Amino acid sequence: MVSSGTPKPKSRLATWWESLTPLSRVLAIALAAPLTVLNAWAFSSIFGYFQSMLVILIVASLAAFLLNYPVAWLQWRGMQRAQAAIIVFLMALVGVLVLAVTLLPLAIAQAQQLVARLPEWFDSGQRQLVMLDQRFTDMGLPISLDGIILQINDRLKGQLQTIAGRAVNLTLDLAVFTVAKVIDVLLTVISTFYLLQHGDEVWDNLIGWLPVRIQQPFSKTLRLSFQNYFLGQIISSTCMAIGLISAFLFLKVPFGLLFGLIIGLMALVPFGGSVGIALVTLLVGLRDIGTAAQVLAMSAIVQQIVENGIVPRFLGSITGLNPFWVFVSILTGARVGGLLGVVVAVPTAVLVKEALEAIRSTRKAIELTANGEVAHHTAIAPEAAVSSAEPKVEAAKEKVPEEV
Repeated sequence: MVSSGTPKPKSRLATWWESLTPLSRVLAIALAAPLTVLNAWAFSSIFGYFQSMLVILIVASLAAFLLNYPVAWLQWRGMQRAQAAIIVFLMALVGVLVLAVTLLPLAIAQAQQLVARLPEWFDSGQRQLVMLDQRFTDMGLPISLDGIILQINDRLKGQLQTIAGRAVNLTLDLAVFTVAKVIDVLLTVISTFYLLQHGDEVWDNLIGWLPVRIQQPFSKTLRLSFQNYFLGQIISSTCMAIGLISAFLFLKVPFGLLFGLIIGLMALVPFGGSVGIALVTLLVGLRDIGTAAQVLAMSAIVQQIVENGIVPRFLGSITGLNPFWVFVSILTGARVGGLLGVVVAVPTAVLVKEALEAIRSTRKAIELTANGEVAHHTAIAPEAAVSSAEPKVEAAKEKVPEEV
């Protein structure tokens, strides 16, 4: 039986869009843009109102998401889910406490010493620039560093001291626990432990509100996007911190532990590692240009080894996003959700990208199927006409001898 070749009907939205004139389409886009901005502003306001609760839930969800991998491995080894969750949770809690007791006091002490020595480093940087400017003058080169020297005296010195002071205050604020912070930490720990045991049930209840046909693709895409991003960033930042701390201590860089931790923490965000390296190189350069060159060279080597050698070996491509869209997503996340928005911006952008690609591939498949059916129907029509004409030709041939 020959297929009718009738193309599948288009959606109402596509039919409505095709019925619009070019001017109407421009007006529709112009109307949709402010509505999108208004929705983003409303979401930011809602997030700010419920920020404390949302931060606890999101941090607990991310921690449970990462801890679920060792739990799943222990389950694969034959251990029950509840036992595996308790063991992994306790080990992670002990590890965090050990790091907080050992590294955090040292980092805070070095940060305080750095702020105290910054005026001396700025004076040293100014002297080095004056000597370099004098060398350029003696060599007859048309290069003047007077503007940079004035910038250090007028603006850069005050701004960097302000930034360093805020960083130290933030570190002290995080280290000094108040009653509200203790409650938030306890709620985060309890939520993490609960999600680690019953996270699958909670997730099934959430995606149950979605249409049935997109529940599994959405769940898989979200899991892979967050998995690749967070595992990649954690591995990258950890390797960067360990490698740079070891290198800085070997080179006897002042405040090597603090600088290595700063670059490692900033590497949790895309482009953050490069910004951290530039900042640390600038600070060390104020004290000694030769040491700053060693810091820059060693940091670049460690960064290239980690980003091009270690991380791709374990995870391959982390996001698959163009660097421009990564930068845009980070700016958007910072504007909407602050620091937490920066953390979840890139995997959310990956999820949106995968959803748009799925919609586009589905539309292309529908169009190709419709075009194929129409072409098949067009090709069948001449063959049917020829086959219907063949009996008439045969009858005419048989009639000719009888008349002769």
